[in-house]
Amino acid sequence: MLNRRRLLAVMALPALLVPSMARAQGGAQKKKGGGITYIQFPTLTATIFRSDGHRGVLTVEAGVDVPNGALRARVNLSEPRLRAAYVQLLQSYVWSLGPGEPPNPDYLSMALQKETDRVLGQPGAHLLLGAMLVN
Repeated sequence: MLNRRRLLAVMALPALLVPSMARAQGGAQKKKGGGITYIQFPTLTATIFRSDGHRGVLTVEAGVDVPNGALRARVNLSEPRLRAAYVQLLQSYVWSLGPGEPPNPDYLSMALQKETDRVLGQPGAHLLLGAMLVN
């Protein structure tokens, strides 16, 4: 016969052990990629019209390489403003595209770099684009 209390205790054991193991490892977040000077942003998205007339999503992975330590601290503080500027630029760009027209990565790279310099108030942070996906 199955004892429900023991079953619940065994099922709850992993939920109790995982947080304590994370604390034992220092709880530090593991960096995805790049080096010490690279700051990766969460995925940027914008709504786009696909060739069949339905809405789709443009997904862009982006990050900033900042060799200057003082400017890197400024980028960390300005991350919400940078994300907002990037998403606003992406959204206005994709609405100017025709249905089914693919985005131009060269233009987006140049425009997002200008937004980076504008938000930070100075050049020195190099925008890097990763994957671009229209779904």
